[in-house]
Amino acid sequence: MWAAGAQRRAGLALAAAAAAAAAAVLALAAWRRRRPLREVLFFPSPPSCTEALLAEATEPGGAARPCPCPLPRGDCSLSRLLRRLLSARRSLEICLFAFSSPQLGRAVQLLHRRGVRVRVVTDAQYMGLQGSQIGLLRHAGIQVRHDQENGYMHHKFAIVDGRMLITGSLNWTTQAIQNNRENVLVMEDAEYVKPFLDEFERIWEEYNPINYRFFSKGNK
Repeated sequence: MWAAGAQRRAGLALAAAAAAAAAAVLALAAWRRRRPLREVLFFPSPPSCTEALLAEATEPGGAARPCPCPLPRGDCSLSRLLRRLLSARRSLEICLFAFSSPQLGRAVQLLHRRGVRVRVVTDAQYMGLQGSQIGLLRHAGIQVRHDQENGYMHHKFAIVDGRMLITGSLNWTTQAIQNNRENVLVMEDAEYVKPFLDEFERIWEEYNPINYRFFSKGNK
């Protein structure tokens, strides 16, 4: 009888320990879900195939189509950046000095076709260079505004759904992605996202085409 009671107590203790462990796992998972996103990406990112990622964004849930390109598949800084951008559901604000990456350009156009409101601010001198994605974005119907200043519009940041900030040294160019030592910080901390969003809105209004001055006062 004593042995049976000891066994019952041991069984209850084990069950309690298992329940506590399960509760701890659930609590940790809940904490991770609530914890604001913080991610650091470093470049250069090795050449990699992003076709599957872009195809999935084009047709969510569709059958994967094999890509004939010889580039390796796998996780890298570029693919992570693409995933963060493609997570947009409502809005995407982009403020960039230079934008010539075809992969990132396609991602932005995909979001526009999906119904995401996309707005782009860029530098007037660099948007017309060969390989720039700006003309393609405009042709797709995406709103683009640029500066009319002597200095560069040198910002490099994007804001996803008003809650996720993507910023760092990286210009969205193939050269920077594949060859340069660059960094990108991704975060969902509201205290940092809001100042960047306010800065974007300020520049967006300042670069409104109705404010453009095509002639100096002396030529009027």
